[in-house]
Order: sequence, then structure tokens, then C-alpha cells
Amino acid sequence: MAEKVLAAVRTGAGKTEIREFPMPDIPADAALLKMEVAGICGSDVKMYAHPPSDTPVIMGHENIGIIAKAGSEFARRKGFKEGDLVFPEHYLACGKCEWCHLGEYRHCEGTDWRSNPDAIRYGLTPAEKPPHLWGGFAQYVYLPWNTILHRVPKGVTPEVAGLVTPMANGVQWSLFEGAVGYNSTVLIQGPGQQGLSQTVICKQAGAALIVVTGTSKDGARLEVAKTLGADYVIDVQNEDPLARIKEITGGKGVDVVLDCTAGAGTIPILLGVEALKRKGGTLVVQGADIKEFPNFPLARVTVKYITIKSARGHSYKACELALQQLASKRFPLEKMATHSFGLKDVDLAIRSVGGQGVKDVIHASLLPWQ
Repeated sequence: MAEKVLAAVRTGAGKTEIREFPMPDIPADAALLKMEVAGICGSDVKMYAHPPSDTPVIMGHENIGIIAKAGSEFARRKGFKEGDLVFPEHYLACGKCEWCHLGEYRHCEGTDWRSNPDAIRYGLTPAEKPPHLWGGFAQYVYLPWNTILHRVPKGVTPEVAGLVTPMANGVQWSLFEGAVGYNSTVLIQGPGQQGLSQTVICKQAGAALIVVTGTSKDGARLEVAKTLGADYVIDVQNEDPLARIKEITGGKGVDVVLDCTAGAGTIPILLGVEALKRKGGTLVVQGADIKEFPNFPLARVTVKYITIKSARGHSYKACELALQQLASKRFPLEKMATHSFGLKDVDLAIRSVGGQGVKDVIHASLLPWQ
């Protein structure tokens, strides 16, 4: 095994360097993951352009790899062995709190990098923290005792398995938070990785009507949305989205609105409020980037008896269901895995996912050994 590990390190806003790190020692309760695919998502685009600090970081939290070395205790406790293809969640949780016992690692204080300076989370932890390999934009990743692992089902390629994170978000946000089910009517705002994953999961759940909105630059993505199960797509720059939704639903509105615009402002939220049915709809929002919301229509929300829930990460169960969805091959999910890039092209890959590099990228796979 090599003595050095190559990794792409974010050194500042929009800056990446290829650096070498020492191959770590693997104690009995840890393991080493040889990276196969690191997915690049919208949050990577934001963190790359506006990092929370200038501390160098190996990004990459959508990781698929093969266990290259497993300590005896790690293998015994986790039930995985060398050679297994796995998906490690990006949460490295405490394993002791209420949230961890519920499989809701996203809420564990041990993973909350915003409030806990000692939190370790893949793709966010400083590279200066030993043993350094805390991100998937590298040839190897260190797996400590509290790694949360999922087995990739047989027949699922690493590239398709790389979709598991957005697909798990799809399960969590649409099924668990939005309660989408048989005969539901759904509006999905934004046809990126998250929105297309929501489309698949809502279709699988038996939704009677799925409407996906996007902008003019999303033409290719909207076509993929139709392939994956959307009944209607709307270009909000060429059509009045609310009028079109009312027309499609016979004036009733939809049961559930899933905001997958990644905090693109208050307009999608306001549209969601109006597009929901007259009484009792559910709005699932991504609002972490919306710091202020002047004149929020609370009276309208109250009168329409709208339930608002937050879209934030995924649970253990959501990951397992997402992997089963990938293994079912019921949907042509390869249409989402559109592009792959090598380690030296991390900058281009991230910018392309953000719409500023290679055109029509939906989900990009970083192949660290390419």
C-alpha cells in the first residue's frame, strides 16, 4: 500500500491544491476506505465559494468506497470486512445521545460543526486534524470507531451508488417529513439532484400528480424529471407557475410542496404557500441560507392550516431505503449521474455542478484515482 495519499484540499474561497498526506496507522477500532466515487452536491458549491473559514479542508461527503483495511474490533462491531463496498454517512456521531439511538445522527451535537468546534463531519473537518483524511476528495478516507456504514447492494455500481445521499434526502424529505404517499399531489421546486431524487421517491410512493418547476437553464434537467416520473414540468421564467399549477389541479392546489431550490430566496417559499391546497397542506423547505424573511405571510399560513417542516439531512432508515431504491433499477437513475471528473479537476467539477463549467451537469462523480 502507498505511503502517501493524494487529496484535493480547499485552501480558500474557490481555491484547491493537490496535497500529499501520510498514510494513517489503523488501530483495532478503525478502518481505511479506498475511495471509488465522491459525489458533488449543491452544498459543496456553496462551501467552495463561501467557506466557513480559511482552514484547509478536504471536501467530499457523498462517499462510496471499498474497505481497504479494517481493524479487528472495527470489523467485529460493524460487521464489515476488507473488500466490502460501502457508503459511510458523513455524520460521525457520539453514539450515546437520544438522536443517535433513534438513528437520527444528523441531529447529534457531536456532528454539529456550526456549534461544536470539536465536531467531525466528512467534507467539513479541517485537514490539519489528524489523521487528516476527513473528506472524499482524496484517494483514501479514515473511518473511526463511530463511522456509520451502509453496505452497497450487489449489482449497484459505485457511480450509481454515489447517488445515495440525494436519494436518501429524497426519502427523508418527501416521505418522512412531507408524508407523501398513495394518491398525493406534489409540487417539487428545483430539478437538481435533490429535486430529481424527490421525483423518484414520490413516484415510488404512489403520488398521483408530480409537478416539477425550474428555470430556462434547467431545460435538460426538466426533461430528465419527466423521464423519472414528473407528470408536468414548468419553466417559471416562461410561464406563470401559480396559474399553471392551479390549471393542472383544477384550482385545488397540491397536497405537498418540496422546496429543492437550495435556499434560492423567498420567492419559492411564497409560491409554495399559494400552491398548496386550500386547507391542510405541507411545505418542506430548505431555508438555512435565508437569514431574513420580511413580511412573512404568517396569516396566510395560519388560515390555510399549513404545516411547515425543515429539510435537513437524512436518517439511517432513509439511507437504507435509498440504497434499496438504487438496487431496484426501477428508474433510469443513470440519467442523473451525468459526468465524472478526476482529482485534479475538482475545481471544474464543483463549478460545473454550480452551472459555471461543463454544461448540463446534474450529479458529478469525482473519481480520485482517475
